[in-house]
Amino acid sequence: MPPEATPREAAGPFAALRRLAPDSPARAFAIVIAVCVVCSVLVSSAAVVLAPIQHENALKVRQRQILLAAGLLDPSRDPVGQFSQVTPRMVDLRTGDYVEAGDPVDFDVAAESRAPGSSQAVPDEADVAKVRRRPDAMPVYLIERQGRVETVVLPVHGYGLWSTMYGFLALEGDGRTVKGITFYQHGETPGLGSEIDNPAWQARWVGKQALAADGSVLLRVVKGEPRGEGIEHQVDGLAGATLTARGVENLVHYWLGEQGFGPYLARLRAASGGAADET
Repeated sequence: MPPEATPREAAGPFAALRRLAPDSPARAFAIVIAVCVVCSVLVSSAAVVLAPIQHENALKVRQRQILLAAGLLDPSRDPVGQFSQVTPRMVDLRTGDYVEAGDPVDFDVAAESRAPGSSQAVPDEADVAKVRRRPDAMPVYLIERQGRVETVVLPVHGYGLWSTMYGFLALEGDGRTVKGITFYQHGETPGLGSEIDNPAWQARWVGKQALAADGSVLLRVVKGEPRGEGIEHQVDGLAGATLTARGVENLVHYWLGEQGFGPYLARLRAASGGAADET
């Protein structure tokens, strides 16, 4: 027989449990259920409490990668303070115009791509990066000097071997020359495809000509050292990670093309006088 409960215990939340015999299967089952409920409440509470901290940390990571792509990051300082050098704007991808739509600083490209009212499906024949859907408007991050755009950082993403790779591509103010590339989220193979995070590989992109004067995308990720005609458009690929490297090339082609930031970059080249240059 279970011990007799005090009046306070008899009215407590576990009163029914105490009335069961200690060796009763029902008591054991009830204990398991009670432990599960308590653990669920604790985990849910922790998730709610930690969510703002996780969101803030993710935002800092993106800001750090934007600064790194632009060549502005000071690792000894908080990226949030350094981000004051950057002017975030939203761009209508269809027209290339700046628009007031959404928050360019805290922009969740994955979530916005799923929003039916402000995104669209990408036609299969144009979807070289396998993005499937894209927002109607995307952020750009400008570094300006004396009223002119010195650097523009574009958010880019596309599918590699195992995952969607999310990163940033920085171009000079001419809208054609690569200044840097970084990635902040992916699930590529450690030691192979994950080498897209390697600063030595990212440095190979700097100074490459991504676009021709007419806006056509020329950049290629090749096997081995760049060679032959068009070397200024070639980036050495990743040994043993051909599909990841091809995915990076594809996402660059998509986001610099007409389905992506092509119309915006055309305006940027015109403003900088770059449309008159010939390659």
